[in-house]
Amino acid sequence: MITSNHNPKIKLVRALLGRSKERREAGAFVVEGVRLTEEAANGDWRFETVLHDDSLNDRGKLLVKQLKSRGIEVEEISSNIMKSLSDTESPQGILAVLQFSQSPVPSLLNFVLIPDQIRDPGNLGTLLRSAAATGVQAVLIPPDTTDAFAPKVLRSGMGAHFKLPIHSMSWEEIENVVTLERLKVFLADMDGQSCWEVDLRQPVALVIGSEAEGASESARRLANGKISIPMSGMMESLNAGVAGSVLMFEAVRQRNSRQ
Repeated sequence: MITSNHNPKIKLVRALLGRSKERREAGAFVVEGVRLTEEAANGDWRFETVLHDDSLNDRGKLLVKQLKSRGIEVEEISSNIMKSLSDTESPQGILAVLQFSQSPVPSLLNFVLIPDQIRDPGNLGTLLRSAAATGVQAVLIPPDTTDAFAPKVLRSGMGAHFKLPIHSMSWEEIENVVTLERLKVFLADMDGQSCWEVDLRQPVALVIGSEAEGASESARRLANGKISIPMSGMMESLNAGVAGSVLMFEAVRQRNSRQ
């Protein structure tokens, strides 16, 4: 059992949980909890190590047994260390270090999400969760958007990370993808055309800007159309997670319509 905070594995987990720079340099990130660890285990993600304590429930214990049977390194740690590492008030007793091992951006794209300058982890996680639910084929993360593999984004995404190709890219790289796939780029904007009137059945990329700052200049240059959500209430805007979700589900509605 690991009982020291000075253990190299504990130091690695702490670094990966705390800083995006560490995650980029190590090519790894940390998931917490039974559900997210299960989601990763059911995919093609490579485990570096799994840490757990004695608070695991029966479902967690079965998961640990399965991971061990696959030759994955699993170690028990003290409850105090688990609590010090956990990003939640009630730790579930398991952490896993995973390597970035996603497949490349697929070809023949027709439904892409670009969350631009989204800095709130909850909003980004919500967007990723809705993207997975609506069949988005790829999420392209531009500069100045929060790290998609930060702990709070992973938790808010509820497993979406393991169902979606999520790629951090420069604006030049994003433009290359959009051009190659001939995607119509719609920027969510209050001055845009109503989403009920815009044709979202065509190959599209939806750009969702931040609530505080809106879309970046790079996003505005890339966009060739603006789209808005009609609102009959007293509010002028929605939060980025909700707005993006509404637009993605409107695209699904249109694509499933017989008209």
